[in-house]
Amino acid sequence: MSASYQHVGPDLSLPDGVATALLDEEGVVLRWSRTAVDMLDRTAAEVCGKPVGYLLADGSAGCRAGHGKVVMPAAGRAVLRHRSGGVVEVDFRALPLEACTEIFVLAVPSGSVTTSEQDSALGRALLAQDRIGVGIHDMDLKLVRTNITPGMFPSAALPLGGRPADVMSPPHAALRRVLETGVPLIGHEQPMRSPQVPGRQRPVSLSAVRLEDAQGSPTGVAVLYTDAEEERRSRRRLEVFHQAARIGGSLDVNQTAQDLAHVLVPALGDQAWVDLAEAVLLGDEPPKILGGYLNLRRVAVAAGSAPYPATLLQPGATIPRIPEGAHLRRYQRGEAVIIDRETMRNILRDDSEAFRLLTPEDGHSSLWAPMFARGLVLGNVAMWRTERPEPFDEDDAALLAELASRAAISVDNARRYTRERRVAVALQQRLLPRATTDTPAAQTAGFYLPAGGGAEIGGDWFDVIPLPSLRTAFVVGDVVGHGLHATATMGRLRTAVQTLADLELEPTELLTRLDGLVARLAAEAAPEHRDSVGATCLYAVYDPIDCRCTLASAGHPPPVLLRTDGTTHVLKVSPGPPLGVGAMPFETTTVDLEPGSVLALYTDGLTTRDDQDPDVALRYLSDRLPAYYLPERSLDDTGHALLADADDPPPRDDIALLLARTRALPAEAVAAWEFPADPAIVADAREAAMRQLAAWGLEETAFTTELVVSELVTNAVRYGGGPIGLRLIRDEVLVCEVTDSSNTQPRLRRARTTDEGGRGLFMVAQLTTRWGSRYGQTGKTIWAEQPLEAPDIGQLADLPQNTPV
Repeated sequence: MSASYQHVGPDLSLPDGVATALLDEEGVVLRWSRTAVDMLDRTAAEVCGKPVGYLLADGSAGCRAGHGKVVMPAAGRAVLRHRSGGVVEVDFRALPLEACTEIFVLAVPSGSVTTSEQDSALGRALLAQDRIGVGIHDMDLKLVRTNITPGMFPSAALPLGGRPADVMSPPHAALRRVLETGVPLIGHEQPMRSPQVPGRQRPVSLSAVRLEDAQGSPTGVAVLYTDAEEERRSRRRLEVFHQAARIGGSLDVNQTAQDLAHVLVPALGDQAWVDLAEAVLLGDEPPKILGGYLNLRRVAVAAGSAPYPATLLQPGATIPRIPEGAHLRRYQRGEAVIIDRETMRNILRDDSEAFRLLTPEDGHSSLWAPMFARGLVLGNVAMWRTERPEPFDEDDAALLAELASRAAISVDNARRYTRERRVAVALQQRLLPRATTDTPAAQTAGFYLPAGGGAEIGGDWFDVIPLPSLRTAFVVGDVVGHGLHATATMGRLRTAVQTLADLELEPTELLTRLDGLVARLAAEAAPEHRDSVGATCLYAVYDPIDCRCTLASAGHPPPVLLRTDGTTHVLKVSPGPPLGVGAMPFETTTVDLEPGSVLALYTDGLTTRDDQDPDVALRYLSDRLPAYYLPERSLDDTGHALLADADDPPPRDDIALLLARTRALPAEAVAAWEFPADPAIVADAREAAMRQLAAWGLEETAFTTELVVSELVTNAVRYGGGPIGLRLIRDEVLVCEVTDSSNTQPRLRRARTTDEGGRGLFMVAQLTTRWGSRYGQTGKTIWAEQPLEAPDIGQLADLPQNTPV
């Protein structure tokens, strides 16, 4: 601040802009100053000798006459007339003079007094601050006035008469430039020496302006001091929390811990690590007992300029037990604790191995904080300083405690997600069949790839169902939606398909029954979820005897066939409506497959990726399949190669893939006959079967086979109609089939002791591994399977003795 002054006399000077006048006791102007002339543009000759009322625009300004004297208030505001006809509003003070009757009047334009008072208030306020230091320096930079006390900053205070160089590295050049140029210095950071810690300095921020006199000549420098360490801490805190925003972006526990470690280094420390309870890594809750041993495991580490030391505990290793003590108890209460190197050695009680694993060679100060979430201790986070000389302080501890608390919530969310996903994946894996199968009809390999790189599960499934007469059913399906709801629906549909497949229904009939089941599931769902209950399905039955495959589709993508010559073909399957739509028929497609052909069944997640045209993606699959499949390469390797392409980038929809390499049963392994519906042909059928068994070298099965053929052919003649077919199939089991033209379902019952018949199917069921029937377009087939070894003699002894054979 600066002001100019006018000289009034040898002992009195007034600031510029103050007009003065001398009045007699009657209010007549006796004297008129140069400033008054300038203010009203009226000369002394014009004003002197006239009453003061002559100058007043309002006529009084509080003046009044009494007993020949003028009475003026001690202070007030008046409106004076300017020569130009305008007015000038002034604030005035009237001062009676000693030993005379004259009145000395001072007047300034209204507002200038307020400005002066504000300037004075600003100066007093600055000098009264205890967080902002103020120093007034003369032309030699000597301190002439200040409010800085020894306790204001954690550094030395500059005494009156001292220079800044006494407590700081010489800032002469910067302050001298302010004196010479008048250009202010703003926010110049300067270290100040600390008297408490020799050699340690604390940064302060300087702002300086030049002081000038009335003529504009420099008179010194005013300097404002603020603690730059607090500013540094605030900036660092904001930066750390800005970086910490990325913590929790992953639902992987290990990745979340690693993100925390990367935030801490180098922002707060030179080395850091995160240890979590093993239960957390598995998705489970750690022990809830405070102070209980958590069985911690190191999951994330970070280092600054140098690599993470190999001498320290590495990721995946178990943390050694730390003995009980005051620091551990504070830690267990949720506090962040500061531990120096020597204290760490005392805590570990001369356990040199644990000290080596938990203490860097150059580490001098460490900071430990627990990770609390929902009242559970999930683990801990620790930092060491090895390169920075200053130790951790309480501000660092508070910051780490807050970061650890925030990160713990993210870790707990990831833990809970891990648990839920583990349960869901386990459920889905239990619901899916074995990945590979090997049957007389085909060799298969199935694959399931969750959406989002394993982050989601859904309702896609595949299945391989062995059917009677060495046939095999291939199934692939896709339930609408994702999550446990879709997985549970998938499990119900897979069970239904297996049950319906055991009934040996035609593919179209099976899908019709399955469509009704989905419609019932939708009706059972809540109204807001009914539209989301649905599925697609492809059902195929392959017969290795005639190498024929029968397929039907419920809104599912067509399979891709890889022929033995290396060419591919997309099977033209007539797609019916998705399951649950109802009132629409399904169509059957029949194709002949060469032995060694590979049939690829899949869900649409494999061919609908990145908004790509499904037809283009299907052609891509057709092109890649022969490239990845080689005769000497397993189906498992082929499938993994195909899904490796599909997993980059991770698919948005889950994928099920089933590869089936077909086989053919040798012609000599099948024998078939046809007989008229005459009771006399029962003996012929038995004789033909015995000859064939002898040709195959299966005489040990002759008794059982003869009994089965006799009973089944007899029932066909008695209850069915001609022609009657008999077929024997030999592979790992011996299959006996009898076909007739009737659609009557055979029933197994227990005959009473007085019944003369009704025991035929009972004996067939007792002597064979399994039996059943299936319907064709013009009749039914009853079949029975038996092992190639002869049955146990005791089993034959248990048969009803009055059974006619």
